[in-house]
This record gives sequence, structure tokens and C-alpha cells, in this order.
Amino acid sequence: MAGSGFAGLWAALGAARRLDELDVRTVDVTVVSPKPYHDIRVRNYEADLTPCRIPLSQLLDPVGVGYLAAEVTTIDPAAATVSTADGATLSYDRLVLAAGSRVVTPDIPGLAQFGFDVDTYDAAQNLQRHLRSLRAGDPASATAVVVGAGLTGIETASELPARLADALGPRWTPRVVLVDRNAHVGSDMGASARPVIEKALRDNGVEVITGLGVTAVGERSVTLSTGEVIDAATVVWCAGMRAHPLTGQLGVPLDRFGRVAVDDYLRVQGVSGVFAAGDVAAARMDDEHMSVMSCQHGRPMGRYAGYNVIGDLLGLPMRTLRIPWYVTVLDLGAAGAVYTEGWDRRVVSTGAAAKATKRIINGERIYPPLTGDRAALLAAAAPELQTAPAYGQ
Repeated sequence: MAGSGFAGLWAALGAARRLDELDVRTVDVTVVSPKPYHDIRVRNYEADLTPCRIPLSQLLDPVGVGYLAAEVTTIDPAAATVSTADGATLSYDRLVLAAGSRVVTPDIPGLAQFGFDVDTYDAAQNLQRHLRSLRAGDPASATAVVVGAGLTGIETASELPARLADALGPRWTPRVVLVDRNAHVGSDMGASARPVIEKALRDNGVEVITGLGVTAVGERSVTLSTGEVIDAATVVWCAGMRAHPLTGQLGVPLDRFGRVAVDDYLRVQGVSGVFAAGDVAAARMDDEHMSVMSCQHGRPMGRYAGYNVIGDLLGLPMRTLRIPWYVTVLDLGAAGAVYTEGWDRRVVSTGAAAKATKRIINGERIYPPLTGDRAALLAAAAPELQTAPAYGQ
């Protein structure tokens, strides 16, 4: 298993469960990942990340899955090997590629030097340290610019007023500006949710600038494509995601997000012995829709990939993945949340009721069992679909 995010972890646990069911003890399952943690990445916009990093040993050791601390840098499907950054070459009988995605950071002057993001646990912690280092005294210190008004950008911007206020104290009023090239915030959220999001941003005191981009980032400034300069000591980049570049080594076509196409069993189409799950894979969810880059799809994709990779290896039946429902629960900070159903994202709950659902999702639903109990971990890895989260009206 290359990767220890939502798809990689659940693929490993799913494979361990299938081997346990079959009472097969001659197959080794190993997770290869640079850091020995499972990070709850979707919570990186929050201020307190204490519960968001789980040691892999707590999750893998009880079920007999191995772990190798290494970064996979090369895949050779013809030789059935992967190579790592430290020069090791590992052979596999089957590979599950679950290396995830990363934020797209363009070559904008100053962005790499002065910009922040919440793409990884470490990056989010770096932003938190920066915020805590701010000292009130000028408008730039009290101003943050978030670039990218997709889901991550909206959630980050919605949290930043409170985080800046906490860092600077009561004398300064925080200013948060959300910038996006699109004509609307949350452009993928649909017409039903957009008014809810726009009102929440206004209620949170977040300024919105659409139809413009960023051309430069300074230590205490942001330059917009109009030439306007905003004095800001904090810039958070949330504009766009792309699958891990390892997908480009499989020699198959990629979609616009850099993902490989997989069949109904999560096998990479056109590559023998390789499965893919999570953000690196484009899987069919129903007759009309493909998977989205989210833990909502990454977790079941991992479970099914783990089950099926053992079936493929041992010549046993595999299971088709289909997910008949789709929801989005977007955190809107102090304004609550918005819960939508369906691919057209019809709003069914807002405010405090939706926020309660979001807290259950972020704090409970997406977590593996943390007791270290083998039976509980294997039970949670069953290739079965959860029902949609409950919501209040």
C-alpha cells in the first residue's frame, strides 16, 4: 500500500480483514509512507489539530500489517517494483496506489516563500505557529488573504476571523479576504447552497473578491491581478488540488486532476497488478458520476481496494464498488454549516443543526477505532457502505 491517508489506511485494513476471513497467513501486507501517522487531513482548517494525527502503529500493529517509513518515488509496473527516496527497491505481487493528492501551488512570485496552506498536518501546524507569532500593531498583522474559494478555502476563511482575534486580542478587528478567479464562491456547490455560503461569509465578516487572481505575494502584502495591493501578513493558498504525480508513471491516460481510471474493482485500467484508491483514482460511483477527491469516497474506495486486491491475488471473487448517495457538509465557522444532498447539492440543513452533523463527521465518523482492538479494526474495514450522515432540520 503506497500511502497512509484515508484510502491507504483502509486498503491496508481491508486487506488484513480479507486475509483474516480466509485464514490465509502467507500474504504480507505493508504500508509504505513517509511519516508513521494517519492524519485526519480534512480537519486541517481547524485551530486545534491535537486529535488529528494518529500513530500508524496503533492501527496497523494489532492486525499484523507492516509499515515502512519511506517515500515511494518510482513505480515500475513491468518489473512489479517500487523504488523509494532512500534508494531501496521493493517488489510486489500487487500494489495499491493510495498516495493521495496535493495542493497546486503555481509559480507566483513570493508564494513559496511567504505563503501558507493547510494541505498537510505539518503545513497546517506551520500556519498555526505563524498566527500565534503575530503581534497587533498594524492592519497587515490583522489581515489574512485566502486564495481559492472552493470547499477548503471557504472552511479556512470561515475559521480565520476567530483565529486572528485569538492571536491579536480585542484591540484589533480581524480582516479576512477570500479571493477566487471564478465568478462565485463555492462554484461547485450549486445554486441552492451558494446563498447560504455567501450569507455565512458575510456573517463571519469575510470579504469576498471574485473574478480576480493573485500575481504576487510579499512578506506583508498580496498583489491582485488588477494591480491592487492588500496589506496582509498572512496568505493561505487553497486554490486547486491534483493527484500525486506517481500516477504519471503508470503509462496510462490521466484525467484533468491527474487521476488514473480504475475499473469497478479499483484495478488501474491498462496496468496489470496495480490497484488505485482515493484521490489518485477516478472510480465510477454510479451510472453518471465519478468519484470526487474527498474522504467521503476515499475511505470506501480503500476498503474495497483492500478486499479486492486479496481476491485478485488469490483468484477469488471481488466486489464491485458503487456508492448510491452523495452529500456535502461544509463548515462555515461561527455561522454553522451547510448540509447538501445529491450531486446537484440540494440544501437540506443549515446553521447549528448542520454544524452538529459536521462535528460528528469530523470527530467520530471518519476515524478508525482508536482502542487498538484487533477485532474492532477488522470489523470497521468491512467492504460495506455506510449510510449517509444523519442531519437535523
